[in-house]
Amino acid sequence: MTPPARRDGTPDTPERDEPFYPSYAKPAKKQNVHLNERRENAEPNPLDDNWWDDAPEKNDGVRLQKVLAQAGVGSRRHAEAMIDQGRVEVNGKTVNVQGMRVNPNVDIIRVDGARINVNEELEYFAFNKPRGVHTTMSDEMDRTSVGSYLSERTASGQRLFHVGRLDADTEGLLLLTNDGELANRLTHPSYEVSKTYLATVLGEADNKLVRELKQGIELDDGPAKVDFAQIVDVYNGQSLIRVELHEGRKHIVRRLLKASGFPVQRLVRTKVHTVQLGELKPGRMRALNASELASLFKEVGM
Repeated sequence: MTPPARRDGTPDTPERDEPFYPSYAKPAKKQNVHLNERRENAEPNPLDDNWWDDAPEKNDGVRLQKVLAQAGVGSRRHAEAMIDQGRVEVNGKTVNVQGMRVNPNVDIIRVDGARINVNEELEYFAFNKPRGVHTTMSDEMDRTSVGSYLSERTASGQRLFHVGRLDADTEGLLLLTNDGELANRLTHPSYEVSKTYLATVLGEADNKLVRELKQGIELDDGPAKVDFAQIVDVYNGQSLIRVELHEGRKHIVRRLLKASGFPVQRLVRTKVHTVQLGELKPGRMRALNASELASLFKEVGM
């Protein structure tokens, strides 16, 4: 007889050896709202999948399966199944026993090798910087800056900073976070994090430009080249060029294209590693999802 389904649609007693894959849907900011009147000593109830949320934590730390569930990996029972299958690591060590307690603000937790963000104090966003906006959190000349778009968040006590920079005339994807370690690694040249741009240039480009960009061009501060180049379109004496590179020198894309004889008229950053700008409108921001964040962590060895 097929076991009855619970509210989340999963069998009441899932097989521990049946593989389950974590969900990458972003969980609500505040999950598992506690009852106003909680029993001081809640006892486990095997018929209620959420009893553990209302029970107070008697010892230091939080149950690992509870942390995973709150991070959106899956239900508590699915988290327990993954622990039994040896798919969960805490601080580099595989966990294979139930009941372990962790500190979400300190411990590094991975599922299937991918790091899971369990620290609610750390936040990660993609921001579409409009053209003409300066990449600073505050501008001493009172010009419009990235910080101008975060004034409400700043007033509420939220502290974010930009990862790297885009010059005022360049628009597109800019990452915002309060995670200093991730920000430092993403901008450090040794990690060679790739970035993708769409450039509208003067002149009708051909494959000669693509070859030059890939082979390298001598600039004032040394040679530079791109990892990938593609002519997307040619129209009315202009060309749309897509380039991908990991170089971080100032104005590197504009300088490369100008040295090739194709001065840039418009430049948009569309991608940082696996995080894409997509349909995000200028001046708007969105939270990174779990898969994007796990990919960034992996890229920089966190």
